Amino acid sequence: MTYAEAFATLQPVSFVPALTMCLLEREGAGSSDGASEASKMANGRVRLTKRTVDAARPKAKDQFLWDSEVVGLGLKISAGGLKSYVLQYRFEGRARRYSIGTHGSPWTVDMARDRARALQGRLVDSVDPQTEKAGRREDVTVADLCDLYLTEGMATRKESSIASARSDITNHIKPLIGTLKARSVTSQDVDRLLLDIAAGKTARLAKTAKKRGVSRVRGGKGAANASVTILSAAFNFAIRRQIRVDNPALRVRRFPEKKLERFLSPAELARLGEALAAAEAIGVESPYALAAVRLLILTGCRRTEILSLQRAWIDHHHRCLRLPDSKTGAKIVHLGDAALQVIDAVPEVAGNPHLLPGRNGVGHLADIQSSWERIRSAAGLSDVRLHDLRHSFASMGALTGDSLLVIGALLGHRSAKTTQRYAHLSDHPLKDAAERISAEMARLMGQALVPRAQTRLEATTAPAPPGAQGLLGTAAQLRWLDVKAAAGHLGLAVSTLHTYRWAGTGPACRKIGQKIVYALPDLDAWAQARRAVTTSTLRFAA
Repeated sequence: MTYAEAFATLQPVSFVPALTMCLLEREGAGSSDGASEASKMANGRVRLTKRTVDAARPKAKDQFLWDSEVVGLGLKISAGGLKSYVLQYRFEGRARRYSIGTHGSPWTVDMARDRARALQGRLVDSVDPQTEKAGRREDVTVADLCDLYLTEGMATRKESSIASARSDITNHIKPLIGTLKARSVTSQDVDRLLLDIAAGKTARLAKTAKKRGVSRVRGGKGAANASVTILSAAFNFAIRRQIRVDNPALRVRRFPEKKLERFLSPAELARLGEALAAAEAIGVESPYALAAVRLLILTGCRRTEILSLQRAWIDHHHRCLRLPDSKTGAKIVHLGDAALQVIDAVPEVAGNPHLLPGRNGVGHLADIQSSWERIRSAAGLSDVRLHDLRHSFASMGALTGDSLLVIGALLGHRSAKTTQRYAHLSDHPLKDAAERISAEMARLMGQALVPRAQTRLEATTAPAPPGAQGLLGTAAQLRWLDVKAAAGHLGLAVSTLHTYRWAGTGPACRKIGQKIVYALPDLDAWAQARRAVTTSTLRFAA
């Protein structure tokens, strides 16, 4: 037999598995643990398949199933039942174990086997996969980590939450510490980030997706707190991904936040009702914007919940709104008669499923801020935000004796802790105790107590004229006239009425939008006072 014929009869040998087995045998000579592991692999190897993986059951301690096809590939079954793929190998005399991934999506047996072969190829090139993996983690910057957190860490969050986090990351975090290595960031770095954002170092004009759109980034203490919160969440994600072992933003002290809790009093509600009535009477505001404000007051809903409300979500039979989604998920909003009357009064636009259609009847009403600013200015409530209407709804419930549990359910709060802000309004037993104790102390000191009149949640206003459309249930309703109608009612020229107003001697008026309006009772009262002055003047002259 020739040398060539003898060589042709030899069976091909896979170099990588043979090399791995040699390394494992050398491990046995170096440590008893390595010998034990090699013995398990040599004597207990099976071909890993989906069936064998699914059939594997956890025991009191971690166990391994080693693959007979790719030497070193194993399935780790933890005591808690978690199944993951690993690769056992030796590099430069040291036993190493590389974690490939958890069984399931995306890692299957075939994918883990292919990955193990690729890693063994790196061993042939004298590259340690574990060291290479750690090196990749060290190269991750804060900007890379934030991008990964947005795409994977927030995959189950709402789009609005993702958009808010992306804004803080793009406008504040990346410009200041985006180039730092994620593993090297310290608490001092986060402290400086907080102070720099609060000082306005990230303030700038930024372009938006709209054509010629510009957004003003201001910074400030609120933006600083929000950015550190997002950064802390990103570092918690980094811990789960084994990019670093701690969270440097966890114990950073943030700026104290002022809770904006503005509640409308009964008198303020009456003024708001008058302003709404005037705006509706003279047609200076969209009827859909006025309906939105009323529903915010009467339901306690969030702004987006009312603006995006669809008619199909209104359950008249059970007197509720069935919202498929909200800030806290799907929820039911219970309605009173006043809210249902407002809903029934809104005209329907054919082909539009929304209760409050947008411009030209397309989509839904997007924003009512400008309308609200004009209405609140006319009512003398310039410091009241739209969200304060929700607070006012809750405060009214607390003041009238509803429990915090009921109020939280009406508002759709996920946590009872959120509703605690109204606790000071509903502590009737505490008020009763304070009254009883102070009265007894005053009696012992000989102090005379003057009985106080019971406070009532009412606001007295002029009665509504016949035929006037209701706005806030039994709240204030007045007849409002524009300048021309008011001048005609008084028998004056328009220019004369303007002169009285400029001189400050005319009837009381209000400016809603760009229009001046007069309440009918105010006109009658002014006319009566004017006639009285004229009569007394004539008598004096005689």
